[in-house]
Amino acid sequence: MALRAPALPLPLLLLLLLLPLRATGCPAACRCYSATVECGALRLRVVPLGIPPGTQTLFLQDNNIARLEPGALAPLAALRRLYLHNNSLRALEAGAFRAQPRLLELALTSNRLRSLRSGAFAGLAQLRVLYLAGNQLVRLLDFTFLHLPRLQELHLQENSIELLEDQALAGLSSLALLDLSRNQLGTISREALQPLASLQVLRLTENPWRCDCALHWLGAWIKEGGQRLLTSRDRKIMCAEPPRLALQSLLDVSHSSLICIPPSVHVQPLELTANLGEDLRVACQASGYPQPLVTWRKVPQPREGRPRAQAQLEGGLGLGGHSASDTGSGMLFLSNITLAHAGKYECEASNAGGAARVPFRLLVNVSRQQPQQPAQPPPPAARPAGREPRPEAGSMAFRALGLATQTAIAAAIALLALTALLLVAMICRRRRRRKKARGPPGEGALFVNDYSDGPCTFAQLEELRDERGHEMFVINRSKPLFAEGPAEAPADCGPAEGAGPGLRVPPPVAYEIHC
Repeated sequence: MALRAPALPLPLLLLLLLLPLRATGCPAACRCYSATVECGALRLRVVPLGIPPGTQTLFLQDNNIARLEPGALAPLAALRRLYLHNNSLRALEAGAFRAQPRLLELALTSNRLRSLRSGAFAGLAQLRVLYLAGNQLVRLLDFTFLHLPRLQELHLQENSIELLEDQALAGLSSLALLDLSRNQLGTISREALQPLASLQVLRLTENPWRCDCALHWLGAWIKEGGQRLLTSRDRKIMCAEPPRLALQSLLDVSHSSLICIPPSVHVQPLELTANLGEDLRVACQASGYPQPLVTWRKVPQPREGRPRAQAQLEGGLGLGGHSASDTGSGMLFLSNITLAHAGKYECEASNAGGAARVPFRLLVNVSRQQPQQPAQPPPPAARPAGREPRPEAGSMAFRALGLATQTAIAAAIALLALTALLLVAMICRRRRRRKKARGPPGEGALFVNDYSDGPCTFAQLEELRDERGHEMFVINRSKPLFAEGPAEAPADCGPAEGAGPGLRVPPPVAYEIHC
């Protein structure tokens, strides 16, 4: 009679199945089951080595992994579920999961991802669920998820996404759930959601929506048929701006209230001359609502034998290693200017209301490269020593100077003219004071005595001096000749200082002259 082995109770059988079957290659401190490896909360900095190749579920959550080393996941071709949430990942290299073609679920929640590179999810053709919530994503660029044709759930909530490019979701034809709630989205285009042919759930709440003409389509789409994708809670898409519509639901705002102001552009000056080697900064001021995006570009100049279309493609390239365009800031920066920078530029401002352009022309002064003939030094009287020649206001060199430099030169010229006037006034004043000053009695008067009998006038004295040639004179200071009378003011520097109508000045002292 055959003996039958006693059947094990069902609870005991389940316990045996759940006991960790530590394989010979199981990493230290990890728990390994038949097809599951748990390495969570171990303060790991890298993916541990020795994970069994047949592992289908790998838990690496709550660690300090900051980077997925190339080839770290290469042996895990059978992996179906990978949980890397609550780590410190800052970036994903292109093809980081290329060796996991069977992966169905990938959790990258609560890391430090700031951007997603093109090709980061290449090779994940079977992926169904992707968790990217709680990161630091700011922009989703075109074709970010192009390699995920079978993705059904995409969780992007609780990031800082403020821009969703029109082709960012291209390739997600199987996506059923898209969560963009609790981000920084101000607007979203119709083109961005067009690839989502299978979408069933859309979450857009808790974003600072800017209710303008760019959201016309969203309100109409929700009212017409899109509401089937939104729960009653998700339909509360609240406006954050403009202020007159703040805290109102987009569905309650009339289309006539969703307005845009087309941009206007101002560039001053429209033409500028710069010298070789200089740095240049040109401001482009744009206004409108919403705030326009400002772009500088160099207008290509078609050359003979080259199609215009090819020239337009080359127009956005930098020149000589220096970028010819600047997007967003409204400033055009050009450093170390060369002849290649000369030409026509365009400042373009665009928003949902339209676009506006203003041309700007840059001329490059090449006078520094021309050989200069040695000039003859000017005569000493032509220019005081140590003073450099001033550029004329109408010359090209003067126009090439900046506004501040031109103003400083004009102020210096005015200051020099004022200083010259003050010097002339001081000289005249001193001369008047010297002629008015009174010296000791008899000083300045001439007395002559050549033993002749009787006085003579100054005219007679001059005649004697001319006719008789006397050079020695005897001065007699005891006999004044002329009576006191009004004195005439000197005529060389204008009226005497302080003289007025009815005032008399002391007469000069004169004495008798004996000839």
